[in-house]
Amino acid sequence: MAKKKNKRDTSPSILDRLIYGQVISSDFFAHNWLIVFGVVTIIMVYITNKYNCQTKMEEIRRLNTELEIVKTERVRVRSAYMSRIRESSMQQLVDSLGLNLHVQERPPYKLEAR
Repeated sequence: MAKKKNKRDTSPSILDRLIYGQVISSDFFAHNWLIVFGVVTIIMVYITNKYNCQTKMEEIRRLNTELEIVKTERVRVRSAYMSRIRESSMQQLVDSLGLNLHVQERPPYKLEAR
């Protein structure tokens, strides 16, 4: 007479172990603690690195925006300065202050000692 295989005699299938919560048991962690620790450490390093990278990228974007603003301000200030140092602007400023200064009509000449 042939023996019938009893379900309890065979090792449980993975599906049965998954249903009963035996896939990741305390024995699994006892035998593979080093691998689990290594995987958790690698995941933590990955998360930390990604966070630092995103933080630095946001800082780079902020600094680039600030740089563009400063460049624009520099061009504006330089333009204002260049318009103020023109001869006509300087003459108007001198006239408005009443300094009684005029542009010399003839070039300066040198005096020679004898």
